[in-house]
Amino acid sequence: MSELITTRAPAKINLALSVGSPEADGMHPIASWMMTVNLYDELELKKLLPQSQSRFATIWHDEATRKADIDWPFQKDLSARAHHALEERVGRKLLIQSTLRKRIPLGGGVGGGSSDAAMMLIGLNHLFDLGLERSELADIGREVGSDIPFLVHGGSAIVEGRGEQVENLADPPEIHAVLAFPDLGCPTAEVYHRFDELETGRSVDPERVRNVAKNPSFDAPFNDLAAPAFDLFPALKKISEDLESLAERPAHLSGSGSTIFVLCDDPLHAEQLALVASERLDLPCLSVSGAEGVEMTG
Repeated sequence: MSELITTRAPAKINLALSVGSPEADGMHPIASWMMTVNLYDELELKKLLPQSQSRFATIWHDEATRKADIDWPFQKDLSARAHHALEERVGRKLLIQSTLRKRIPLGGGVGGGSSDAAMMLIGLNHLFDLGLERSELADIGREVGSDIPFLVHGGSAIVEGRGEQVENLADPPEIHAVLAFPDLGCPTAEVYHRFDELETGRSVDPERVRNVAKNPSFDAPFNDLAAPAFDLFPALKKISEDLESLAERPAHLSGSGSTIFVLCDDPLHAEQLALVASERLDLPCLSVSGAEGVEMTG
């Protein structure tokens, strides 16, 4: 068994997101069509000797397009929390040196932290030969973050409930898009709070989400969190409008923001739009395509 492995974790976009009003515990039920795309964080895991202590380092990859201070408390780091949750499940220490190199922006609504946590669970399972199924890893991840069960599987899926219900789609459409990364973060809790103020008594609508997945088009995506995010951050709405005008097709918010995406006809269209949008809007943009889930590269 290898003493060192490297994995890659993809970002995700929400191609449809329906949100219901909070339940008794304050949590919101959702229905979403999610897809992973080929923008990756990288994680290197190295086994440590007994009597050591696990160590965690997070740095920006040289290719990262939008960097921010990595200054959150260790206790809130999702990959470290996933590591601890897996140790709790298997009842023993899994001693590692973890080096996470990030390309996925912070606070962007594209699942960076959750994907890192999913990557940690999958990497540890392989490194220590734990023999856990993906469904078991997803169950562990559910206690850490609502997007983690989907990102343990990756690909294309309908996600419902609190994120724990994941129905992978066998024949997902080919997706090409441009992701635009505004220089601002959208705190998820603040966006949901504004949603509650604007949308009292709203019911989640899984059927609408499934219809988008069955009949995808560049204007089909929708996001119930877009209105509250734009209300909180008018600059984000302006960026979306500018990108939409330049692309001459709808721009969409992913998750609770702040990443904006535009669906494109093919890889060349996406590459050209990303280049033009980066130059004319002075905004970091990347072309992406649909991708599988976490990849083991070493």
